[in-house]
Amino acid sequence: MTLYAVRALLVQFLIAVFLAVSLDPVVRWLVRRRVKRPYAVAIVFLAMLAMVVALIWAIAPSLLTQAGNLASDFPGYLDRLRERSPTLQRIETRLGMQPRIDAWVRDMPGRMGTQAVGFAQQFFGAVLSLLVVMVLTVYLMLDLPRLRRGLVRLFPMRQRVQVTDVVNLVIDKVGSYMIGNLLISAIAGVTAFVALTALQVPLALPLALLVAVTDLIPLIGATLGAVVCLVVSAATGELWPSTVLLGLFFLVYQQLENYIIAPRVLRNTVDISSIAVLLTALVGATILGLVGALMAIPLAAAGKVILADRLRARDEATREEATREEATREVESGADGRRTLDEVDVSS
Repeated sequence: MTLYAVRALLVQFLIAVFLAVSLDPVVRWLVRRRVKRPYAVAIVFLAMLAMVVALIWAIAPSLLTQAGNLASDFPGYLDRLRERSPTLQRIETRLGMQPRIDAWVRDMPGRMGTQAVGFAQQFFGAVLSLLVVMVLTVYLMLDLPRLRRGLVRLFPMRQRVQVTDVVNLVIDKVGSYMIGNLLISAIAGVTAFVALTALQVPLALPLALLVAVTDLIPLIGATLGAVVCLVVSAATGELWPSTVLLGLFFLVYQQLENYIIAPRVLRNTVDISSIAVLLTALVGATILGLVGALMAIPLAAAGKVILADRLRARDEATREEATREEATREVESGADGRRTLDEVDVSS
């Protein structure tokens, strides 16, 4: 009952642990350059904060302007959309959706007003949760070496060297995977924004941001973002050339990401099979949503390396035991042979 009551705090703490472990390779890289750990943590944290602020500063004005224009003149926007897109008109007529869409548009301002208070509460709650995660992440990054030593000391003395190697391996794999995955998602968002802008698809910036976020989801994320972009393109223009060309772009980019970009960026991580990635991501998403799906993949990769190391150690121990048994048999056979010769000499 107590754990259920503090489940939100536990989730925040788990996310902070994952972020601290993900950023620890960068901190250790600075420490190896003779930067004291508190200063290294401050540099990494301020750099991440500056990147987030710069991203918000770059996209917020355009995003707010486009969202404001859409909210203030949504009926007019819908009428212009119907004029520009005969495809949308045919779909509405065939499915008989136009009266229901018009009724929904008329009632939308009232619904938005009643939901504004709830949205504000959820927004400030999300901001507070984000601040808690940030503070926990900083403290964990500062104390991570001591926490690692404390974790290793829980094991018997004869196992501490092996446990230390396992802990370092998990931290390295998680960190390299997360940093690489964020870089891949940033590349996907930038290229999607260029393509959407070149094809004059409305709301290019929010759609590109959506592509970057969904690209974090293993296996199916890029497809989800591409589908949303294609739906918006088809609804706001003709199928040819914008929608068809946009579909070809996502198809080509997905192949480039799968076979060129991702292998080069994630060259230091461990590959696992597609079915293992899918099952692991589904389990993680069921437990913690998007964050759980992201956390599950590097943990599964590290688990694979740990299991492979244990299996290799077992096989080596088995081979050594077989070698000792074979040597023992050779010694025993040699001794039996000498005893036989001695018996022959005595009888003669």
